[in-house]
Amino acid sequence: MVAVRTRARFGPSTTGGGIVIPIALPLLADDEADAAREVVLSGWVSQGPQVAAFEREFAALVGAPHACAVANCTTALQLALAALGIGTGDEVITVSHSFIATANVIRHQGATPVFVDIDLETYNLDCARLAEAITERTRAIIAVHQMGMPCDMAALIAVARRHGIAVIEDAACAAGSQIRMNGEWEPIGKPHGDIACFSFHPRKVITTGEGGMLTTADAELDRKFRLLRQHGMSVPDVVRHGSSQVIFEEYLVSGYNYRMTDMQAAIGRKQLERLPELVARRRRLASRYNEVLGNIEGLRLPFEPAWARSNWQSYCVRLPDWTNQRSVMQNLLDQGIATRRGIMCSHREPPYAQETRRHDLRQSELAQDRSILLPIYAQMSEENQVLIAEALKKELQV
Repeated sequence: MVAVRTRARFGPSTTGGGIVIPIALPLLADDEADAAREVVLSGWVSQGPQVAAFEREFAALVGAPHACAVANCTTALQLALAALGIGTGDEVITVSHSFIATANVIRHQGATPVFVDIDLETYNLDCARLAEAITERTRAIIAVHQMGMPCDMAALIAVARRHGIAVIEDAACAAGSQIRMNGEWEPIGKPHGDIACFSFHPRKVITTGEGGMLTTADAELDRKFRLLRQHGMSVPDVVRHGSSQVIFEEYLVSGYNYRMTDMQAAIGRKQLERLPELVARRRRLASRYNEVLGNIEGLRLPFEPAWARSNWQSYCVRLPDWTNQRSVMQNLLDQGIATRRGIMCSHREPPYAQETRRHDLRQSELAQDRSILLPIYAQMSEENQVLIAEALKKELQV
């Protein structure tokens, strides 16, 4: 890992008098603080040279020809749909089993989300169910790399290409994950579909506080992202301010203010330097969890296919049928251990509850109702993992 000067900046939360082991904890230290300070003192704090450098470095890291930084992953997903021309009357296939932003951006474009069930082993879209969801109105598929575990892109892309459908990767959780394609290990974000979208929220492996990124191999799509993220402005402000000639910009399309700031990008550049070691550490932690949790009767551990290398943004276990999810989580919290329930299902939320369901989503519902996410973060000790395993084992004893 890159050398770090760090001081404790996390004030432990408490419940019932005990220190909570948090569900996640970003690794932010003096290097990030110093980088942000330099930007503040430079006088240029909005989108500028740091954003451009962050884009270049992220593109190089994942092997993408183009990378465009934006305010967050939700805006990245919306720009992806907008750049593809998806709107009213169109359908976009995705999973309900994802953070609600995945469905919301489809709705915000005036299109209709069509939910397909998941593979309960990987918690990702079940590609065997994909073809039956395609209609003459289908314009795109949003494949979610849930909790950092790569979706089966080879199978998904094969179906999409047969039908001439665009593929967007919701890679919000997947920075640092890899997938084996055509016999080679490749980073998520290369991209393997048409566009990949990332998040830098504090729950992710690397963070800029908020922030997002789009990657693509298509120069025209990248041009559209950059135009749309800044109100449709014909000349970026960094060009205008740096010119020795007066420039009058135009606003060519109705765009958005979806920009990333230079302060965020400066932090992101330091986080990128840490990414390989952060992922390596998380993979070691996941392996250790597999060891200490493997003998708990009825507990289903996460599955990593042979063609996937997860960054283990989350570690999700499925509880035995005889347990109560909320009770287990509350009892762990009473002992100072934070957890989260299984990934939400958008079709169960009020905005989508009345939407016509064409497909069975029982696996998605089962994953939400029977799974919990355990704490995992780079600074986590193996002693805390053992403590968590012992507490969970006690809770699940019949």
